[in-house]
Amino acid sequence: MNLTISGHHLEVTPALREYVLTKLDRVTRHFDQVVDINVLLTVEKQKEKERRQRAEITVHVKGRDIFVEQSHEDLYAAIDQLMDKLDRQVCRHKDKLQDHHHQSAKRMEIPAQ
Repeated sequence: MNLTISGHHLEVTPALREYVLTKLDRVTRHFDQVVDINVLLTVEKQKEKERRQRAEITVHVKGRDIFVEQSHEDLYAAIDQLMDKLDRQVCRHKDKLQDHHHQSAKRMEIPAQ
């Protein structure tokens, strides 16, 4: 799994990097077929004060790219909300991949003995 954490108008500190990694463990625990993860943390100067910290993530899994973004006044809170959204989308993607169509008992052939 390739992981890229970058900042825009922001220096990514080791504490911030470690926080993102611990939050990503929850997502990779649900779905282990992740190929590539790109995290972008941004401080926007032009936005209103309460929504100027933004976190966005692109997760490349087998068959699809999942993109999530979240803004908040606190970057750590934005990362928390981002991981909640990402977790829901990854679980939904995993459910779609699994085959939920089972044959009924009537249609199953019983071998003759």
